[in-house]
Amino acid sequence: MNFSGIILGATAFVTIGLFHPIVIKAEYYFGKECWWVFALAGIGFSIAALFVKDTILSSIIGILAFCCFWSIHELFAQEKRVKKGWFPANPNKKKQA
Repeated sequence: MNFSGIILGATAFVTIGLFHPIVIKAEYYFGKECWWVFALAGIGFSIAALFVKDTILSSIIGILAFCCFWSIHELFAQEKRVKKGWFPANPNKKKQA
């Protein structure tokens, strides 16, 4: 039996689930200006995935990379959700222009 697909599918599911609250908290405390942290992490994971010889581990690192890249989009979307009142705004965060 080959469990690679199940392992990668479960990894993607869990990683997406973990990144959802990370994006919400990042937007709450830092705003969308922290997008570059996700970009750097995504680039770093992408480079790391290129050099890992194990296919499953390389794929898992690639999943992490693209979850970081997708989180950039979600940061900007989360800001819009906050403006619509769907999520609480941080009263201590300075207002964005």
